[in-house]
Order: sequence, then C-alpha cells, then structure tokens
Amino acid sequence: MTAAPRPLTDTPPGILPAQEIAALVDEGVITLARPLAPRQIQPASLDLRLGEKAYRVRASFLPGPGEPVARKLDSLKLHEIDLRDGAVLETGCVYLVPLLESLTLPPGLAAAANPKSSTGRLDVFTRVITDGAVEFDQIADGYSGPLYAEISPRTFSILVRTGSRLSQLRLRQGEAAVAPDEMLRLQADEGLVTVPDGSPSDAINDTRGIALSVDLVGEGPEGLVGYRAKRHSGLIDVDAVGACDPLEFWDPVHVRGQNRIILDPDEFYILASREAVQIPADYAAEMVPYDPLVGEFRVHYAGFFDPGFGAAEADGAGSRAVLEVRSHEVPFILEHGQIIGRLVYEHMTARPASLYGQELGSNYQRQGLKLSKHFAVPGRSR
Repeated sequence: MTAAPRPLTDTPPGILPAQEIAALVDEGVITLARPLAPRQIQPASLDLRLGEKAYRVRASFLPGPGEPVARKLDSLKLHEIDLRDGAVLETGCVYLVPLLESLTLPPGLAAAANPKSSTGRLDVFTRVITDGAVEFDQIADGYSGPLYAEISPRTFSILVRTGSRLSQLRLRQGEAAVAPDEMLRLQADEGLVTVPDGSPSDAINDTRGIALSVDLVGEGPEGLVGYRAKRHSGLIDVDAVGACDPLEFWDPVHVRGQNRIILDPDEFYILASREAVQIPADYAAEMVPYDPLVGEFRVHYAGFFDPGFGAAEADGAGSRAVLEVRSHEVPFILEHGQIIGRLVYEHMTARPASLYGQELGSNYQRQGLKLSKHFAVPGRSR
C-alpha cells in the first residue's frame, strides 16, 4: 500500500525547483512507468512523456467532476495506435495519449501543464487532462491519478513514439505570484524586461505582468520579421534535432520598411518580441495572453520560462521571446510595438540546482527570432 504523500508544510510558497521535483519522484508523489530520461527534469518543470498507446478520438473533451478519462474515452475513441515503434499523428485529428507519469499530490501542492517550447513552435496543440478535470492543463492540489495528453497537430503532421516529450509540468506550492510592488522593484533593479536600447520596460500592469510587444522592424536589409508555416509540408520527427530543412516548411516574412504585417486567417506564424527577457535564478515566469479584446489572434502556445532564461548568471544576455501566432477568422493587421502578451513572474521555493542554459542542452538561450530545434538552419538572431 502506498504511503500518503508528505504535506510540504515547511516549503515556502512558490514553484518547485528541480531538486524538489527529483525528491517527489523518489517519494512516489510522481510515479513513473519508466525510469527518468536524461534531462527530463528541468530547472522548474518536469517533461511529460507519451506512453505506449494513442487513441484517435472524435473530438476534444473534458471528463467533468468525478468522471474518469478512461470512461469517456470508451465512447469517443475511433481507433488505437501503438506508439512503441513510432507512429504518425496527422493534422486535423485529435488524439489522446496516456502519459508515463502519474501523480499523488499532497494537500496544498497543485500543478499546471503547458506545451514545451518546441511543441508550440510546430503548431501542435497539446493539453494535459486528468480524471475529473473541468479545465485543461490545471491539476488541483491533492489530485491522485493518471495524466493524459490531448494532441492535435494543426499545420505539420508529426512522428512520435513512446517517451516523446510534448508537454511539461510545473508544481506550485501555495500562492507563488510576485506582488505588484516587488515586481516594480525587480524591474527597476534588474531589468527583467528591457526595450531595444537596454533600458527597463515601463509596461507593468496591475495584474503583476510586464507587457511584451511584437518586433516588426525586421532583421537585415530585407526586413526579416518572422516565418509563416507552409501547409502540406513533410513529416516532422519530434525527437530529431536539426533534421528538417526550414525552407521546406516555412516561408520567410519580410516587412521592407512598413513595420507591419497582415495575419491571414488560420495561418501560423513565428515572430519575436521587441523586448529582451531575463528570468533570475529565484523566479520563474509564464507568458499569458494580454487581453482578448486587443485583436482576433492567439499568441504563444508554450508559456513557461525557466529560471536562468536570458539571465547573465546562466550565460545569457537577455533573450527575446519567440511568439507563436495564429489569427482567427478574419485578416488582422499587426503593427510594430503592438502589445501581444504579458510575462507574469512567480517565486521559486528555492533556487534550482542548475539554471536554464547551464549544461542542460537548452536550445533557446540567447535566442532572437528562432524556429524550433527540429530545423537545421534556425532563424537568424540579432
């Protein structure tokens, strides 16, 4: 019989760091169907791995209070796919995959999931659900049970297999958000978010976030500002780094002095923030939508920023946020400097043993405009 998980009464409020996540694995709070993979534990998150089977389902769903996912799945699945030797997940389809990780959370410890950065940059819509869930990606404190990934490739079909990592889990003890007065002090003292001349951004709002805007000035004489995904492209192996030719999958987007672009409905774009971002070692951050009323588009599928991202202490010099953007229903004009999201900072319960960018194989430290790690020639950086 499994012992009840220990309450984290001595842990201060905040996001749990890598060493505490590792301890929860040892204690059985996080249960693994297979041993931990190398670098599966990140500075402030745990990568979640696909299990042995995927189920093509008729539609996305939430189980609802008291309802197991498996019971809903019985009535919604169309067919079963074996992932052990790899399988293709096709665009326009919805799949449900049991994960290799499950949870037995103690009271007071909750979790949240998000697509990994590389997943979002491939336009793969990925969300985590639990038994009894009434919302995606949110795992209530005290939850005990399995985890499932809902996966819907939007632009590129993908090759996945057992152990592929599309999502990540962040564990939160109590209220972790940085208060507005502390946010102002940190921004003034450390320049968490800086504008192109190097000065701290003054765009802090009353929801504790720092606004981020889009860079449409462009790079080089041709004004490269981003990439638009090509439809009907080839297959992308999510575990193969640098294996794809970007020109087979992306069209460069240039502004040529206009400093604006028109987003075509239902097309997918990779853009970059105007501001550079730093996440100090004692903090984590998340990109959240700025305001749904500012425009008919979605930005940033993958929102977690780990401690050390862009920070000098982790061999960074400020890194711009890469933006995954999709317009809804109507064409939309996006102007240089238009606010498209906000960065919300949270406390860590302790400083991670290793920071993002420090010998972790971090793919996006000191990034500018950059495609996902799957492409052999990344986007050019400033």
